[in-house]
Amino acid sequence: MPAEGLVTEACLFLEKKSRKIDATLDSVVRYGVYIEVRMRKGPMQMESMTIGKVARQAGVGVETVRFYEREGLIEEPPRRASGYRQYPCETVSRIRFIRRAKELGFTLKEIKELLSLRASPKSRCADVRKRAQSKIEDIEDKMRALQRMKDALVKLTAACSGRGPVTDCPILDALED
Repeated sequence: MPAEGLVTEACLFLEKKSRKIDATLDSVVRYGVYIEVRMRKGPMQMESMTIGKVARQAGVGVETVRFYEREGLIEEPPRRASGYRQYPCETVSRIRFIRRAKELGFTLKEIKELLSLRASPKSRCADVRKRAQSKIEDIEDKMRALQRMKDALVKLTAACSGRGPVTDCPILDALED
């Protein structure tokens, strides 16, 4: 069944069961619609998910969720009497945010800063923009360094005929200097 059909079917089912549905468009790199289905519970009840379910919905492994927890990128969730962690549904969006930021080249430290800015009512969009511009500069520096490496390898490769013993290889000779 095409994705549109699944989305339509899911929406109809949820309308019948009086549930809430949120659909968001994944920005950058890959485009796709993510659907989060949440059961409506009583006004004071918190929705929660197991670590496996959070990992599946966020598109990461269970160990990644635990790692983000240890690094302070997501909060350690409360545990049930059984000892199982019970994550709030918002954890999935937070992990997706982290994953997208990593895809754009942000380090975990920088992502932590972005998350802090996002949570602070005093933060301004200009603060986030400044960090994004800094990341662009880092990427451009890396691109220049990669171009220098490529240029050096092109020269070395051009100097090598690919014939003869390795003792006469100009590439190996250049690496020894």
